[in-house]
Amino acid sequence: MPSLARQLVSDVRRHRGAVVALSGGVDSALVAAIAVKALGERAVAVTVAAETLAGRELDAARRVARQVGIAHRVVVHSELDNPEFVANPRHRCYVCQGMRMDVLRRIAEEAAGRVVLDGTNASDPGPDRPGLAAIRERGVISPLLERGVDKATTRELARRLGLEVWDRPSNACLSSRIPHGQIVTLGKLRRIERAEEVLHSHGFSVVRVRHDGETARVEVGHGELDRARSLWQTLAPQLMECGFAAVALDPEGYRCGGADRREREAALALG
Repeated sequence: MPSLARQLVSDVRRHRGAVVALSGGVDSALVAAIAVKALGERAVAVTVAAETLAGRELDAARRVARQVGIAHRVVVHSELDNPEFVANPRHRCYVCQGMRMDVLRRIAEEAAGRVVLDGTNASDPGPDRPGLAAIRERGVISPLLERGVDKATTRELARRLGLEVWDRPSNACLSSRIPHGQIVTLGKLRRIERAEEVLHSHGFSVVRVRHDGETARVEVGHGELDRARSLWQTLAPQLMECGFAAVALDPEGYRCGGADRREREAALALG
C-alpha cells in the first residue's frame, strides 16, 4: 500500500466508526476503501438516492461498495420536497448538500462514536462552492482534504489500490444541468437523465445535457467533440425524443458550471 494511503488509514483509524458518503465517483470510492481498511465492519457506506441522482450513479456506487467490501446502505430521500431547493437559487448546492449530510449524520448518530466521512479533496475548494460550506458546518470529516490530497493524486492512489473507478470522469447531480433561477422538477431531471443515457449509449464518457427552458444544449468532452459532430444527425432526433423542443451541440464542449453560461455572458457584456 502506498505510504500516503497508509497515512490516510491511520487518520481514519482514530475514529470508532464511520459513515462514508458514497457517490460512486473516485473520491468517495477511495475514502470508502480507506475506511474499510481502517475500521473493517465499523465502516458503512451510504448513498442518498434522491431524485437528482442518476440511476447509473447509483449503480456505480453499488459496484464500488462490492469491490472494496464495505457494507452499503441506500437511503431514499426526496429533495423535491424542499421548496428552497426546487426554486434553484445560486446556493442550491448548499441546500442539497445540507439535506444529504443531515441524512448521513442521523445514520451516524444511530451508533455512538461514528463520524461522517466524505470525498472532498484538495482540488475542490474554490470561491463558488456553497456545498462545501454545508459539509463543514455539519462537522463532516474530509480525509483527503485534511491530507492535502488533490484530484490527480486521488486518482493515482485509487489506481494503485486497484479501484475500478480510478479514471471514471467526474460528475455532478442532475440539477446542476438546470440554470439557477429555473425551477427543478422531476420531469426535467428524468428528461436530462434519458438524454444523457442516449449519449452514453453511443460511447461518450464526459456528458452534460443542459436543460434551459424547453431546450437542451449538449456538452461532451473536448476529445469527443469531433465524433459528436459526425454523429449529430443521428443523435439529435434521439435527443428530441426525450421531450425537448430543440437540441444543440455546444461547440466549446464540456466546462464546469456550463448551465449558467448565458448569465455569465450577460454579466460580462454589462461589465
